[in-house]
Amino acid sequence: MWTHAAWRGRFLPHSLPPQERLRAYAGWCNAVEGNTTFYATPARDTVSSWAEQTDPGFRMVVKLPKTITHERRLDGVDDELRDFLAAIEPLGPRAHALWVQLPASFAPEDLGVLAAFLRRVPRTYRYAVEVRHRAFFEDARAQGWLEGVLTGAGAEWVPFDTTTLFQSRPASDAERDAWMKKPRVPRRSAALTDRPIVRYLGRDSAELTVAGWQEWAGVVATWLREGRSPTVFIHTPDNADAPQLARRFHEEVRAQVPEVEPLPEPEPVEPLTLF
Repeated sequence: MWTHAAWRGRFLPHSLPPQERLRAYAGWCNAVEGNTTFYATPARDTVSSWAEQTDPGFRMVVKLPKTITHERRLDGVDDELRDFLAAIEPLGPRAHALWVQLPASFAPEDLGVLAAFLRRVPRTYRYAVEVRHRAFFEDARAQGWLEGVLTGAGAEWVPFDTTTLFQSRPASDAERDAWMKKPRVPRRSAALTDRPIVRYLGRDSAELTVAGWQEWAGVVATWLREGRSPTVFIHTPDNADAPQLARRFHEEVRAQVPEVEPLPEPEPVEPLTLF
C-alpha cells in the first residue's frame, strides 16, 4: 500500500524509488497492512528491505498468501506456511500479526478447519482472522462458535467495517467499484485480545468518512483505557487521502486519551517542478 500512485508528490517524494517508499510512509503512520503478500510470498531480501526501512516498533499486519487461505482453504498447507514464515522472518518484532483473511464462502461448518489450522501454527506470531460469511455476523450461534475458536487460540477477529460505504449510493467510480467488491456485513466492535485490529472503509468524501468513524474513535479510546493496544487502518475507496485521514483519526483518539503518543512528523514533500 505504501507505493500507492496517488500519494506521490503529496505524501511521498516524486523521485523516491520503490525500495525506499516504505521509509517515507512510516513518517506518516506507524502501521501498515501487508496486502501484497496475499498475491505471492515475497523474497526474503525484499522483506529484509522492509525491515531496514522501519523501526522495530513499526507494525506490519501481514496477510497470508491466497494459496493458503483461498485456494487451499487452510487445509494441507504446512509447506506453503513454512515457506511464508521463512520469508517474513526478517521482520522480527515488526510482524505485529499474521492476517488470515478468509473468503466469503468460508462458512460456520468450516470452523473445524480453522481450529485445526490455528492449533498447528507456530506461537512465535499472533494471528488475526477476518471472516466475510454473513452467518458469523447474523447468527448468534455461529458468532459464538467463531469466538470460541479464536479465543482458544489467542487469535483476534478483524472487523472490516464497510457500513459507511453502504449508507448511501456511490458517488464516484472508486465508490462504485467498492460497492461491487467489498463485503456488506454489520459493524462489529468487540475485542477478543489485548491487540484488536480494525479495518475501516469510509467514502471518497472526507466529511462522510470522518462522520462514519465517530463510533470507532470512542471504541478505540475505551480499548486504550482498558490497557489494550489497538491498530486501526483507515481506508477510502480511492485511498487518495488515507495517510492524512489516519493521522486525523489518531488525533481524535488522542483528544480522548491524551497519554497516547503522537504519530511521527513526516518530512515535507517538495513540489514537482519543471526545472
